Amino acid sequence: MMAQTSHSQTTSGAQAYAAVAQWVSQELQQPVQPDITAFVRQILNSANPLGVLFYGSGLRGGVDADTLLDFYIVVDKQRDWPRSWLSAACNALLPPNVEYHEYQQGTHTMRAKVAVLSLAQFRQLTGQQTYDTTVWARFSQPARLVWVRNEAAAQAVSACVARACVTAARWAALLGPQQGQARRFWDTLYRQTYGAELRVERQGRPQSLVEKDPGRYESLLLPCWQAAGIDWSAQGDVISPALSVSDRAKGQKRWALCKALGRPLNMIRLLKAAYTFTGAARYAAWKVQRHSGLEITVTPFAEKHPLLAAPPVLWSLWRRGAFTRH
Repeated sequence: MMAQTSHSQTTSGAQAYAAVAQWVSQELQQPVQPDITAFVRQILNSANPLGVLFYGSGLRGGVDADTLLDFYIVVDKQRDWPRSWLSAACNALLPPNVEYHEYQQGTHTMRAKVAVLSLAQFRQLTGQQTYDTTVWARFSQPARLVWVRNEAAAQAVSACVARACVTAARWAALLGPQQGQARRFWDTLYRQTYGAELRVERQGRPQSLVEKDPGRYESLLLPCWQAAGIDWSAQGDVISPALSVSDRAKGQKRWALCKALGRPLNMIRLLKAAYTFTGAARYAAWKVQRHSGLEITVTPFAEKHPLLAAPPVLWSLWRRGAFTRH
């Protein structure tokens, strides 16, 4: 019969956080392909943010003709990123704002969705007190720091990503099984976060996140529990967080509120994007071409006023059969 081992806190939360931050920093520094960094330099142009994080399906699965890359740009102050005053004000109230960018690499067009938020917002949205799940859930997954201003900026951004991992692991303990293998906790967590957001994803997508690199999540869970102040016991690869009935009940109650707020928050972000999504017309044209094969010419007027240009474009697409079922 396999012996059971237990763990209790022997190091401070600060020491545990430092260990997780070092692990995260090493992951963030892993190289990416040169055309991705070239794309980032084009997006930045003359701007000088704190850092740029690359994450999502393009990082996990590689870049092909249909891949939409995902970047987060972290700025010191809202005015550090060039945009209209309305866009900056909206980003200050409900981050992040989203932009669409394209980069011509030979005969291949690379495309990216770019989110912008401040370092203070990044800290808040990766902490344990936020009711917004979107940022910490994304950055508990693999990411790369593909551009950074200096070493101090790298440390600040890395610390936020480490906070995201610890916050996610804490929720994985509260929402997960009473005992199980490490990946069961992560699978349960991502199933819950996808359910809390207004996202249209294929069935099984949360589980596929962990399947891409199960060893990463297995090695990350227990150090993050230690940083979050959660003890555990283990029997082989089956682990059990030391949570009381009261701890779980409080966690479930707080998660119910996160879930209740999640979809309305994302609906508001979608409405906000109608007025602040830079490059929305080009993004919509690409999506239409990708799904229907019909090309749309994006005029300068449509680029500047996508909402006003939308009705005649939709009428033209209807006449061309874009909405006909086959």
